[in-house]
Amino acid sequence: MGELFRSEEMTLAQLFLQSEAAYCCVSELGELGKVQFRDLNPDVNVFQRKFVNEVRRCEEMDRKLRFVEKEIKKASIPILDTGENPEVPFPRDMIDLEANFEKIENELKEINTNQEALKRNFLELTELKYILRKTQQFFDEAQFHHHQQMADPDLLEESSSLLEPSEIGRGAPLRLGFVAGVINRERIPTFERMLWRVCRGNVFLRQAEIENPLEDPVTSDSVHKSVFIIFFQGDQLKNRVKKICEGFRASLYPCPETPQERKEMAAGVNTRIDDLQMVLNQTEDHRQRVLQAAAKTIRVWFIKVRKMKAIYHTLNLCNIDVTQKCLIAEVWCPVADLDSIQFALRRGTEHSGSTVPSILNRMQTNQTPPTYNKTNKFTYGFQNLVDAYGISTYREINPAPYTIITFPFLFAVMFGDFGHGILMTLFAVWMVIRESRILSQKTDNELFNMVFSGRYIILLMGAFSIYTGLIYNDCFSKALNIFGSSWSVRPMFTSPKANWTEDLLRHVPVLQLDPDVNGVFNGPYPFGIDPIWSIATNKLTFLNSYKMKMSVVVGIIHMLFGVTLSLLNHIYFKKPLNIYLGFIPEMIFMASLFGYLVILVLYKWCAYDAATSKSAPSLLIHFINMFLFNYTDKSLPMLYSGQKGLQCFLVVCAILCVPWMLVVKPFILRHQYLRRKHLGTHNFGGIRVGNGPTEEDAEIIQHDQLSMHSEEGEEPAVEEVFNFGDVVVHQAIHTIEYCLGCISNTASYLRLWALSLAHAQLSEVLWTMVMHLGLNVKNLGGGILLVFVFAAFSTLTIAILLIMEGLSAFLHALRLHWVEFQNKFFGGTGFKFLPFSFETIREGRFDD
Repeated sequence: MGELFRSEEMTLAQLFLQSEAAYCCVSELGELGKVQFRDLNPDVNVFQRKFVNEVRRCEEMDRKLRFVEKEIKKASIPILDTGENPEVPFPRDMIDLEANFEKIENELKEINTNQEALKRNFLELTELKYILRKTQQFFDEAQFHHHQQMADPDLLEESSSLLEPSEIGRGAPLRLGFVAGVINRERIPTFERMLWRVCRGNVFLRQAEIENPLEDPVTSDSVHKSVFIIFFQGDQLKNRVKKICEGFRASLYPCPETPQERKEMAAGVNTRIDDLQMVLNQTEDHRQRVLQAAAKTIRVWFIKVRKMKAIYHTLNLCNIDVTQKCLIAEVWCPVADLDSIQFALRRGTEHSGSTVPSILNRMQTNQTPPTYNKTNKFTYGFQNLVDAYGISTYREINPAPYTIITFPFLFAVMFGDFGHGILMTLFAVWMVIRESRILSQKTDNELFNMVFSGRYIILLMGAFSIYTGLIYNDCFSKALNIFGSSWSVRPMFTSPKANWTEDLLRHVPVLQLDPDVNGVFNGPYPFGIDPIWSIATNKLTFLNSYKMKMSVVVGIIHMLFGVTLSLLNHIYFKKPLNIYLGFIPEMIFMASLFGYLVILVLYKWCAYDAATSKSAPSLLIHFINMFLFNYTDKSLPMLYSGQKGLQCFLVVCAILCVPWMLVVKPFILRHQYLRRKHLGTHNFGGIRVGNGPTEEDAEIIQHDQLSMHSEEGEEPAVEEVFNFGDVVVHQAIHTIEYCLGCISNTASYLRLWALSLAHAQLSEVLWTMVMHLGLNVKNLGGGILLVFVFAAFSTLTIAILLIMEGLSAFLHALRLHWVEFQNKFFGGTGFKFLPFSFETIREGRFDD
């Protein structure tokens, strides 16, 4: 468990890989996932690197696979995921993969092209079928009206425009032409207006909707269309009509003039449609077979191609030896995993058939290694909480193990409710029990994935909330009377203070209990808060005082623990100055002021009982007077003997700690620097060649810096630079921040009280305003009403108290850890260890 408290010890290593074995060695390292490659060619353009062509070929294969995947999803075919982790193909297998993907892509493209052409023909024939059917209806209606109107000569001329040209008498003065076509239904109104305006009312338009929607051959969407027929006279109008139809993207079709020709054409069209439908069905069956075959193996293909691409991208980070027979790589890796890395290199060399072994050589460097904190499925969520604020500085104390306990506890102090805690715990237990099934489903819901990744955090938050809920004796705003109240009200007392009768108890709604009367108070409640407080009118006054003091006590202990952790950092990094001039005065300052306040709170709780509680002095007044050295008010009794002398001593100690932190350290650092500078000059006979290393050493260091480019882009200077002004300012900022922070951070922990109060009051309001409605009605209707009221109560409880209040308490607990706790010992200036690993590819997160 030691690695949980500090990040892993890291080392910089050099890998010498034979050219023929490099691919297999990097493949094995990717499966292992324990090394982070450094870019040794930062100045070389991406397109000028050695393996750029292989990367391009892999990208091209990836593009083809994405095209096939899109077609599979479009056809709603499920992609088989067996969880298989295929081995990386050899470079020589790339040609076969490329040929296979090329064949599938070309086959699909050909099928799509043919299918689109067939669908276009099918659409045209279907539209023509509807045109022939609808125009025949138009002409039949017109002929019917014509026969009706023969008896009335005045109407003959009006109806002649609807007759077929062939059916107008030989002596008829008019010869009408017409065009028929199909147009999108939503364009009909504007199409009709445009025809009327351009042709000045000299055309006649008839239109009818096609009942069944037609399929667009390109997008496969359903489109609603209408058939239209336009009658006109003369070529000029004919040209105008055709131009308007073209502008509105209407499809015009040839329509015979006689009924017989129309009938024959319709029969031919129907035959062709049937034949075309059969061909379309065969084409779709063939396409489904191709896609179903691809769906079985596309996940494995994706993994293979993306693993190859990742390997070639990594090989591009390496240096090529001048002999072109060896690749040189530099990697960060954990010292504890060096043996497994050696085995992986050996496996890769054997796999490639190379006879020359790969070499791993540890290097000495002055660069800061990356931070690597090993996690498991339980600690992963808590480590993420810490890393969201900042990555730990290399090898400093990791806050995550302490956060595992303190984070759910501080959350539960704010959220404390037995009932809500049970609901939260049950939800977390459900996620934990079904975690393997949920992981295998790989849902894309980002919100659920985020909640699921923190399932163990939610489990502990719920369990701790059950505990604090029992302490607060709060369950859905109701108190649990488990042990029976320690307060008792009896009909008659011998004491003159409590002359209560049976009748009085029945008719007076509020009674005041005096704990100083024997028989009224039977000692403290065994666990938590006495249930009688839930019906007391001064419940808020009592709980506010209790929770406020409790928040201060918890907060100061939490901060003192954070300061103590900084001692472990100073000891590990061998910085005695920081212990004597940092940790010790910081601890004395906080303990003498705020640690003393905690002791006062605990002392007052223990020192005063029911009989003496009325004479208990105010801690707030005492604490303010302590800072002001004000002890003149004789009406304010002291808490204990010797209080004045002890408090004066503690305040003086705290005041002396300020210059101790502020002044001493800069002067000692300056003295050490001048001493080193004097010794460096003395050793070279009075000739200064540098404040640090010799010229030879400087050249070695400079060469080392040039060959190893830092991840953070640092350029460490050879000469030691000391700026006294900067050190003074830095120390002043740190001292002021710490001293003021002790006050502001202590006040910040009062959010524990405020959030706890808000949660309890919201819960009570919800019960009173909602659940109470259903419980008030005392008949059968009340029982039916209670079902609906309880549904509303449950919904509001989950939405407001569990989700919104839970999220609020979560964020406040997070802030207390990030700001109030971690700033006492946590630097957070590191950068994360990002090993070269195939894990994300295996899990199907291809885009990462």
